[in-house]
Amino acid sequence: MEIKSGDTIGIIALSGDCEKEKIEQAKANIEALGFNVKLSKNIFDKNRYLAGSDEDKISELHRFFEDDEIKLILCARGGYGAIRLINKIDYNLIKANPKPFCGFSDVTALLLMIYKKTGIITYHSPMACTDFGIECNTFSQQDFFNTINGKSLCFKGSKSFKEGSANGILWGGNLSTVVSLCGQDFIPDKDFIFFAEDLNEPVYKIDKMFQQLINIPEFSDRCKGIVLGDFLDIDNEVWLDEYFNEIANRLNIPVVSGFKITHAKEKITIPIGKKAKIQGLVLKID
Repeated sequence: MEIKSGDTIGIIALSGDCEKEKIEQAKANIEALGFNVKLSKNIFDKNRYLAGSDEDKISELHRFFEDDEIKLILCARGGYGAIRLINKIDYNLIKANPKPFCGFSDVTALLLMIYKKTGIITYHSPMACTDFGIECNTFSQQDFFNTINGKSLCFKGSKSFKEGSANGILWGGNLSTVVSLCGQDFIPDKDFIFFAEDLNEPVYKIDKMFQQLINIPEFSDRCKGIVLGDFLDIDNEVWLDEYFNEIANRLNIPVVSGFKITHAKEKITIPIGKKAKIQGLVLKID
């Protein structure tokens, strides 16, 4: 399905509470691109650090998927809260009303669970407040719509920890959020290329989180390559490189870094569940 000018984009708050100024600016900027915008009813709600109650979030998520006018659902922001929702969602309702569902960071939990439960491709992508709001970024927006509309994409990394090629669906996201799903049935049934990013995590915690995933047989058996985005504000770059070398050699798979999968301003959009290939430093998305 192509997303085009005149279509309606729904902005929904499923994690942390939102600042009114950022939401209003994001709405204005998206409308300036030629789209109509609907805001979830809970968009300005505040319950401690959350954007309202879990019940209201679930109600709005279901309503947005059932609303035929809304062609794409864009999460407002991350923070925390998405994992509270994963066992309350009606995945059959979502499967019956497929449309692009987009976000990153904490939203990774929803991206992966919706893909696992429905088979619908979801998008690790810019969000309303961070990327379409006050500090909007043209590169991120252009890549977002190119990816949503199914254009074949090719990105080149900057460093290879182990040379080689790999094929599989793209799967992953914010590392700490991926790990928070352990205990759920969340690993893909297909061979996959794992992509990851994070921020404000010391190297020993990055080690621990990767180790937690590698200890899952389904993960280590089906992971055919790793694509690394930014790990921002870490404590030791040398240790991080040493650890990624260790992973590459231990799993004997290609591991490539230097992709704009990130909490920083310029970011690429990754379709979770879509076929891709690693060839040397290049990631090609079909």
